[in-house]
Amino acid sequence: MEIAAHVRMPRNEAEAVAMQVELAGCVVAADDDRPVDTVAGLDIAYDKDSDTAVATAVVLRRSDLAVLDEAVVHGTSDFPYVPGLLAFRELPLLLKAIEALTVEPDLYLCDGYGLTHPRRFGLACHLGVVLDAPAIGVAKNPPHLPVAGPGPARGDWSPITAGEETVGCALRTRDGVKPVYVSVGHRRTLASARELVLELAPRYRLPEPIRAADQLGRKRLAETR
Repeated sequence: MEIAAHVRMPRNEAEAVAMQVELAGCVVAADDDRPVDTVAGLDIAYDKDSDTAVATAVVLRRSDLAVLDEAVVHGTSDFPYVPGLLAFRELPLLLKAIEALTVEPDLYLCDGYGLTHPRRFGLACHLGVVLDAPAIGVAKNPPHLPVAGPGPARGDWSPITAGEETVGCALRTRDGVKPVYVSVGHRRTLASARELVLELAPRYRLPEPIRAADQLGRKRLAETR
């Protein structure tokens, strides 16, 4: 089944915002009962000189971080870049990359936000709800919300709050290295998301699935230039 072809896309920004508000009610911030043995990292790389983008999905085995499968999709986005609406720009290509996988992962790690979003519906939430699969957002840059830096040691973290609601955390994955920003996408709690991201980042700042997807995308984009 072609997932991307069946995803409803907005005609304008106002409709996109309304869709996010509607779909945000579908997010489940609770842990799935099924085990997580495989994890897919997702990423998109953009060509600075054209409208071309490369979406990558890389599936790793959780136990030893071995690469089991990978997929690359080249394309362009019909939706403009609008802060807070990035999912509508990236989701169609990412879903095509997921469709091309031969190994179905147990969980998806998105290079972006989940509940840490103005309408509590970032890319990781959107992808998780569309696939009805566990998903976690791992962003490289700080969110729009204020957040205190975590302690300097690996595993230290600090909450990201919106009012009285905790919507994510800044997580230190390496001693003395700037943190990543973790948030629930779908069918995970923040505690389990934080623990899994730390487990999947034994050597570098980024968790291995996202790091592998990022490297693959940069390589393929360079080859097309």
